[in-house]
Amino acid sequence: MKKSIIYSLSVVFFLLLVSAFCKRSIGAGPERKASDGSTIIETGELAAINSISFVIPRYGRHWYQMKVIGLLNHGEIVKKGDSIAQLDPADINKFILDQESNLETQLAVLEKLYVEQENREQESESRIRNEMASFDLKKIELEASRFESERLRRIKELEFEQAKINLEKEKRIYELNKVINANDLKIQEIRVEQIRKEIENAKNLLPALTLRTPVSGVFQIEFNRQGTTRSLYKIGDNIYAGNNLANVPELEFMKVNTQVNETDFLKIGVNQKVAVRLDALPKVVFEGEVAYIGKLCRLKDPKSRQRVFDVEVRILKPDERLKPGMTVSCEFI
Repeated sequence: MKKSIIYSLSVVFFLLLVSAFCKRSIGAGPERKASDGSTIIETGELAAINSISFVIPRYGRHWYQMKVIGLLNHGEIVKKGDSIAQLDPADINKFILDQESNLETQLAVLEKLYVEQENREQESESRIRNEMASFDLKKIELEASRFESERLRRIKELEFEQAKINLEKEKRIYELNKVINANDLKIQEIRVEQIRKEIENAKNLLPALTLRTPVSGVFQIEFNRQGTTRSLYKIGDNIYAGNNLANVPELEFMKVNTQVNETDFLKIGVNQKVAVRLDALPKVVFEGEVAYIGKLCRLKDPKSRQRVFDVEVRILKPDERLKPGMTVSCEFI
């Protein structure tokens, strides 16, 4: 009987120990700390220190969206200078053709304006010569009438004054027309120059429609958030100016985005050595050091009461096995 009771108590005690151990293992979470407090281990995610984003610019003042007609595969390795995407030049080419046709029309208008103004200037000069001849004639008649009657001399004086007024009028009209003609020519020449510049600017945009990466890395396509379904950009999609089409993280220089518990905040410092291990290669150690420690404490996630500080760990040596998005553990030594 005693043996049975002792055996039963032993079994219960063993089950209680197993249960306590399992609860502690389940509640341990991703971050762990050695019992002596000398080492802190946190999980994190690899990211590239330098990542180029291909945000679509506003191409001139006419095109606020572009159509994607060429795109590399997501995750493809690219070298510096490689073409990663091609935007449709159809709208810009059509604009160039329309503006070139408009330029020919405006050049014809300008040439016509030159001819018309030259003709009007010659006609105005002819009228001035006529009025000068009439003025000289009236002046001679006035001088010849000094021996005539008072009434006749008065008539000749009035005719002379009228000729003088007509001559001054034609001269003023000539000078005003010169100013008006110069302004009309300037306006038309500016219009022609503007069209030429628009054509030149549009032609300069064509090479920019081929997007090339300035760094080597891995090509990552962004999500298209314009439609109802969230999917990666693909050939045939339209993308608005200001939206990010893709990213190319530079794989040579990597970092780890992680965090430490607020209770461990004072135990780490910038330039502190860190042993980084990939979850996929737990036995391989990559050397790192703390590059940045956040200044603000935050909740680890909305459902957690645990508060953490963001920490950035820089990998000291490049390694082809390190890829953005991989999960790692960081041992703060």
